[in-house]
Amino acid sequence: MTPDFIVRPARSSDARPLAELRWTFKQEDHEGRPPAPARPLEEAEQWIRARLGDGRWLAWVVETGGSVCGHVFLCPVERMPDPYRDNTPIGYVTNFYVTPSQRNKGAGSALLEALKEHSRTAGFDTLIVWPSERSSPLWQRSGFRPPDELLELSR
Repeated sequence: MTPDFIVRPARSSDARPLAELRWTFKQEDHEGRPPAPARPLEEAEQWIRARLGDGRWLAWVVETGGSVCGHVFLCPVERMPDPYRDNTPIGYVTNFYVTPSQRNKGAGSALLEALKEHSRTAGFDTLIVWPSERSSPLWQRSGFRPPDELLELSR
């Protein structure tokens, strides 16, 4: 069966729908009735447009019926040169979201496959993600594993 969606690299012209989905995604984090957003949507739209436009961030979208219904973002993190090891970048993966109507149809897995394929081709050493409890099984099915070593300083 052919999926009724396509996955493609995001463009800076996708900034508005990506910002809208970001706000929807974060509002889903709130139980019951979410509070009104404290920040304007246009701020997120400008942030996304700038970073996709200059390549500081990469993203992939899933579309169905010509509308963006999911996304995943990747921020390349440079590593210091090392005289003994390759200094290929690592990738910080975030903002993985698929609208409820498109969940459990393969869209999320397809987004992660596009992300992983790009990372392999571009020579990323490691991808790092902080998954939600709900998304952790999908990340693990996609090959992500807990690290042996990681330290974190939370504020």
